[in-house]
Amino acid sequence: MGSMAVNELGRMLTAAEVAEMLHLHVNTVKRLGDRGELKYYRVCKRGDRRFLLEDVRRFLDQNR
Repeated sequence: MGSMAVNELGRMLTAAEVAEMLHLHVNTVKRLGDRGELKYYRVCKRGDRRFLLEDVRRFLDQNR
């Protein structure tokens, strides 16, 4: 992936931030990502997960 500005991608959240927003355990958030229910992106050499705020909002709308 090329170099993109943060505002081009939108606000990116850690799994812990998403877990806090959704009142879930961080492992549950990661599991949702692994199952393809919540889209995430791998960043940095360690492969940390980041979730777009827009994707989290979409997930909430679809699972109300």
